[in-house]
Amino acid sequence: MPANHDTSFVDHLEPNVAVQFLNRVAATPGTEAFRFPRGEAWESVTWQQAGDRVSRLAAGLLALGLEPEQRVGIAAGTRYEWILSDLAVMCAGAATTTVYPTTNGEDTAYILGDAECRVVFAEDDEQIAKLREHKNELPHLAKVVTFDGATDGDWIIDLDGLAELGEAYLADHPDVIEQTAKSIPPDQLATLVYTSGTTGKPKGVRLKHSSWVYEGAAIKAQDILHEDDLQFLWLPMAHVFGKVLLSTQLACGFATAIDGRVDKIVENLGIVKPTFMGAAPRIFEKAHGRIVTMQAAEGGLKEKLFLKAFEVGIKVDKLKREGQGVPFLLNLQHGLFDKLVFSKVRDRFGGRVRFFISGSAALNSEIAEWFHAAGILILEGYGMTENSAGATVNHPEEYKIGTVGPALPGAEIRIGEGDEVQIKGPHVMEGYHNLPEETAKAFTEDGWLRTGDKGSIDADGFLTITGRIKDLFKTSGGKYIAPSAIESKFKAICPYTSQFMVFGNERNFVVALVTLDPDAIAGWAEENGQAGKSYTEIVSSPEVKALVGGYVEQLNARLNRWETIKKWEILDHDLTIESGELTPSMKVKRNIVEDNNKDRIAAFYV
Repeated sequence: MPANHDTSFVDHLEPNVAVQFLNRVAATPGTEAFRFPRGEAWESVTWQQAGDRVSRLAAGLLALGLEPEQRVGIAAGTRYEWILSDLAVMCAGAATTTVYPTTNGEDTAYILGDAECRVVFAEDDEQIAKLREHKNELPHLAKVVTFDGATDGDWIIDLDGLAELGEAYLADHPDVIEQTAKSIPPDQLATLVYTSGTTGKPKGVRLKHSSWVYEGAAIKAQDILHEDDLQFLWLPMAHVFGKVLLSTQLACGFATAIDGRVDKIVENLGIVKPTFMGAAPRIFEKAHGRIVTMQAAEGGLKEKLFLKAFEVGIKVDKLKREGQGVPFLLNLQHGLFDKLVFSKVRDRFGGRVRFFISGSAALNSEIAEWFHAAGILILEGYGMTENSAGATVNHPEEYKIGTVGPALPGAEIRIGEGDEVQIKGPHVMEGYHNLPEETAKAFTEDGWLRTGDKGSIDADGFLTITGRIKDLFKTSGGKYIAPSAIESKFKAICPYTSQFMVFGNERNFVVALVTLDPDAIAGWAEENGQAGKSYTEIVSSPEVKALVGGYVEQLNARLNRWETIKKWEILDHDLTIESGELTPSMKVKRNIVEDNNKDRIAAFYV
């Protein structure tokens, strides 16, 4: 059993998220809670200031007649107002239903209608338009509260309008927030999160107050994060990975800088200088690719120095992780490279990062090792919407690269039939909303949550994920292929990749569809006489095909004979959330990509 796994905290959990938040405000009222961009500057608020605003908004919801467990939707990107709205819903005893701002009108209406939302926080006019267009499908929706959109003084009000309702309500009911918070039992519904679903209609996952409180407390119990940490938060709050980091913040008391604009992540890291950040692997792949291609573009002595630095760094790292001593000269070289190369890599991320947390998909271990060699630790964790995001996580003092860590204290992981990873603990969902048959299918007969992931647990309790069971396929020669393992290997080799998708079910060889990162390949085009050309023109050029072909050869040299990529093609567009080929949490919808390209894939085998 790994260290820091005392489970006694489970017996002393706060009863719900509302009490957890009010206790945090009372414990550290004057310390910084959140900071967020206002124009070009960053504004900061204390826990007390956040608490006062949340209390007024929560009272406003109660003034609208909201009752326990009734659903309130939030259709918005990640920003300070999202957090305020969610905490207000918690303190009013209602339940948050999350909607990605990129979700189309039809699916937005389905989610909010299925959840029977009474109130919806809508970010702007674009989100309001979806509600107007589908108003007939939302019979329960009584009020819309907008952050930036136009109000109408009736159906649509703004946050200040909701706060004014709350102030009047508090004047007549001064202790209503405290009393409401105390009245929420641990097993009351807190959040209804709809899985973005790679197939079929999204399912509403019912998560209780006790699950969120447990998640934050489990991280605190392991002494991973502290009050003096500073988080940079960009993750979609409509996804459980973002939401669990809020629970962790309430438990640990650190400050969070919030800005959901993905294109601003690197710039913001330099400004905010956080001590940690959660991210999907795509962010690390992109950063790795950007740094490697920039050095390659410089060429000459700088590139040689850079490559030598990482050769030495990875060698030193390996010796240390195996508990071996580092020879004197190698150590000397490493110290020099740390000053000349690695410190500059760390500075790109603000220079103060203690670690990153990677989740939502598998991170390639070679990319993790590359960052580690530069002195940047990426702790990989694992979980799913159905268990409130966190099931396992590596610890800063005890981690194994390539694994997703041990189970959280107070919870359990086991390997079931067909090597399926199964989960049990306080973080597991109550079930799927209005879907009893789907709920029954999600659990084993003895009550463990089925994850649908294939994995193994080592002697120290560390879990390794092999891939989605449904994604594994068998060639016509009878060999099993785990596509995600091959795909992540390619991303570590080729710094220009955006996506690499492997197919070959019941076929006699394996093929791949490739998309390149638009920014990275535009940089390559600048250096190679193709500046100003469109993405489609660049990726269809013979030079780029030769470039990618070289990386495919490198990949094949690392694979078993039956796994090698015999044929491949670069798509004329990158996958996007808008095209429906990626989920909002940046997972590839493999079945949609395969369907969209079925003729192209079939042509590989002619």
